[in-house]
Amino acid sequence: MAPVSAPDCTVLERFPAGAPRGSRSAEAFAADRRAAGQPAEVVMDLSSDSFLVIVRGGVR
Repeated sequence: MAPVSAPDCTVLERFPAGAPRGSRSAEAFAADRRAAGQPAEVVMDLSSDSFLVIVRGGVR
């Protein structure tokens, strides 16, 4: 999945909130991105019921 940009962030990946592991998959992906030097974080998108891994200010 290609990154989706918003004015103040880039969504790197989406994970369904109803998944059996909850946010753990998103947290693991974000940790991998941080280890690679991207300041990734996990946020909840209530409108899509998903956890999003984002980078504020765009991809770095």
